[in-house]
Amino acid sequence: MASMLSLRGLFGGRQSRPSSLPATITATARNLFSTSSTSMARVPPKAAPGAKPMRKNRTAPKSENFYRIKTLRQNMFSPAPPPLRMARLRYLRHWTIHRAWQLFRRQQHDAIAKERQRMHAGMYNACEELRQTVGPEGRAEGYLYRVAMEKKGVWGTDAVPIEYARFQTDYPGKEPWNHDWKR
Repeated sequence: MASMLSLRGLFGGRQSRPSSLPATITATARNLFSTSSTSMARVPPKAAPGAKPMRKNRTAPKSENFYRIKTLRQNMFSPAPPPLRMARLRYLRHWTIHRAWQLFRRQQHDAIAKERQRMHAGMYNACEELRQTVGPEGRAEGYLYRVAMEKKGVWGTDAVPIEYARFQTDYPGKEPWNHDWKR
């Protein structure tokens, strides 16, 4: 009998008891360590008819970023989608549009690079002109270039704060830089 009780404890007590053991022995063995009778034992209250069974509230309070984190986890750890499978004509259309977009982007990039190169060349030519010009009051050649390249008032305790490097406004302008401005 003792071996059956220990085995019953191992397997969760869900096994049916052997028919050779009487019901009174198993009930006595079950209440072996109890100090009160079975009639005094606490019985949970019965639920009202039609009511849902009560559950223990084990859910932790959700943080304010719960749904954001949930969405991120779903997207980060989800498997990659399968590659596109297209018919021959659809693939040809896709490839043509893709190549046209790449060509357009390259033309934009080249135009921007050309404009930057033009602006850089203009600054270089202006600096060369300053370097070759004789300064005022008999100053040597290159004086104007050196004065233009000085960084007075940029660093140190006497420097102009970076906030005052441009005119202060409440909101940034619609156009950050007017490239069409001429003197």
